[in-house]
Order: sequence, then structure tokens, then C-alpha cells
Amino acid sequence: MSEEKQILTVSEITKEIRSTLEDSFSQVSVIGEISNFKAHYSGHWYFNLKDENAVINCTMWKGLNNFVFFTPQDGIKVIVNGRITVYPPRGNYQIDVRSMKPAGIGELQAAFEMLKQKLSDEGLFDDQYKKEIPAIPKKIGIVTAIDGAAIKDLISVAERRFPLVELIISPAKVQGSGAANSIVQCIHQLNALKNIDVIILARGGGSIEDLWAFNEEIVARAVFKSGIPIISGVGHETDFTIADFVADLRAPTPSVAMELATPDKQDLFAFIGDFLYNASENIGELIDSKKEIINQILASYGFRFLLDRVRNNFQKLDGLIVKNSQSIERKTLILQNQISLLKKTVESNNIEKLLKKGFVLIKQNDKFISRQIYFDENLPATIKFFDGEIKVKKN
Repeated sequence: MSEEKQILTVSEITKEIRSTLEDSFSQVSVIGEISNFKAHYSGHWYFNLKDENAVINCTMWKGLNNFVFFTPQDGIKVIVNGRITVYPPRGNYQIDVRSMKPAGIGELQAAFEMLKQKLSDEGLFDDQYKKEIPAIPKKIGIVTAIDGAAIKDLISVAERRFPLVELIISPAKVQGSGAANSIVQCIHQLNALKNIDVIILARGGGSIEDLWAFNEEIVARAVFKSGIPIISGVGHETDFTIADFVADLRAPTPSVAMELATPDKQDLFAFIGDFLYNASENIGELIDSKKEIINQILASYGFRFLLDRVRNNFQKLDGLIVKNSQSIERKTLILQNQISLLKKTVESNNIEKLLKKGFVLIKQNDKFISRQIYFDENLPATIKFFDGEIKVKKN
């Protein structure tokens, strides 16, 4: 009788398979196209790798995927490194991914074009959503690496062109894993301040991998949703990122971004000088124009009629004044003649003159006797001559 074959449970056979696979494929590198990519809210990634003939499940745990500088997308060919494991509840084998990179520059470019087309179809690049860049900003927010060359260029240009502007720097990681999240956080922080006039998103030049954070969808959407206008100045003149297309204004370099964000103080001085000159000229011309209008109004019939009435009244008043003056002069002359006549009359009746001519005055009881009838022979009398008086007593 043959020996009875060993019977295994499902868990036992799964354990044996798992042990065999994990021991045999503890370190593998696999190339394939991503499909069904899902970023779980826990931070873990779940996706498939496929080629034309097969599909394999993949997981990449939070902490490890933080070191991936790009966000995987369906249809992108990548190379993953990891180990083969078995998920016992389903009996599936999968790749426990430890690292991931694009299969080549072409794959990153393909991801770039896919996202660009997607966002373009949604309207994120449309001019109607572009916000106007203020001509004279008071505060400029800057999102860039605090230790990079770009920040030095930005500060230098601002000091040269418009030293009055205040720069608010929000330091960001601009390359490698976590850079996209850092950029998004900085944009949100500057928007929360409420008093920033414009934001400059800047980074120096580099490879497509170096600039990839600015090609991430989360960065593009943060730029689009920003309530503050954003100028992108990422890389060199020939470098284009998704952020450039979404931004309100694209600059070929960080330095040019600051030039676009600030006025040149020399231009401002020239503008002020021209304004003062033109203002003086304009004010003079305006005064002359208004003066001419006023003169025309004053020369019009309506004003001439009123002026003639005023002048006629002036003339009438002058006539009245002359008439009154003449009347006063006549009355004055009559009064003067009367006074003169009275003066002569008074002078002709001057007692001293009469006495001097030989006439005398007779006084009794301190009263002058003007008629013989009033003279009393029984009373003493005083006779007044020009040169003296004598008293006549009763006999």
C-alpha cells in the first residue's frame, strides 16, 4: 500500500508559496506601465504594473513613496525595485515596492503632456482666468528655496528696481520628494496673509527631474485657485512647466519674474517729471481755455445788457451827485451872502463905532433910554461916551 500524500490547508500552502516566492525574489527590478493607480487617504499607493501579456499588483507604503519625486499616473512606464510578497487573504502575489523612477525622460515628458492636456481641457490655462498683475505692488510674496541662487537674484533685482517694495519669503522645497506639497503649502500660507499683492513662484534651472515639482497637478491647482496673482519664474528661458501655463504670467527666469512684478524706479522718476510738466502745461491751457469762455460769456448780449444797465445807473448816479453838489453850492452861496449881509448889519450897528462917531448912550436904573419920553429928569443918569462915562445927578 502506497504512502498517503500529505494534505495541506489553504493557509499552509499559501505560507509555503509565500516563503518560496519571498526567498527567491527578495530583490527584483521590474519595468512596466502603471494602471489603476490609487493614492489611499492613508498615504499608501496601490497600482498595477502591466505589459502586453501580463499584470502584477503593486503596493508602495507611506514613508517610502515620500521619496518619489513625481506623482505616478496611469499609462506611465516606470521601473520599480522591491520584493515579491503574497497577500494571504486573497492568495495574490504582488510587488512590495521600495523605490520607483520613470523608465526614461520620455516617460516624464509623456506624463507632462498628459497632465497638460487634461488641465487645458478643464480650462486652467484660459486667459479669462488670468488675474492682472498690479503695476506698483507694496508686498511681494516669494515661494522658492531659501538657500538657492534664485532668492539672491530676486532680492537683488527688487533692490535695484523698486527698493520700496516689501518681500515676504515663504521658504519651500523645490526639488525631490515632498517638493510639490511644500510649494502648495507656501502658496496657501501667502494667500492667508491677505495683504500680498503678487506672488512669485521661482526656481533656478535644472533637468526635467529637478523641475518636476512644478509639473505636479496639486501645484497647478494651487496656482489656479490662488486669490493672489502668481508669476512663475521657473528654470531657464527654454524650460516650461505646468505651473507656467496655469500662472497668471510666465517669466523665463526668476530675475525676469521680479522685473515683471516691480516697476523701475527710474521709469517712475521719469513719469513723475513728465506728469508735473504736463500737468503744468495742461493747467495753463485749461486756464486759458476757461478764460476765453468767460470772456465770450461776458461779451455776450445778456451780459452786455446787464453791464449797460449798470453803467447807465452809474451815469444817472453821477448826474444826481453833480445836481446835488450844485444845489448845495447854491445854497451855500446864498447862506454866505446872508451871513455877509448880517455881518455888515451887525457891524453897522456896532455901539463902539456909533460912540466913536459922537453919539452917546444914556442909562437910568441900568437901562438904556432909547426915547425922550422914557427919560426921568428926577433920576440920576449916566452918559456913556466913546472915551468914557459921566454921571449926571439931580439938581
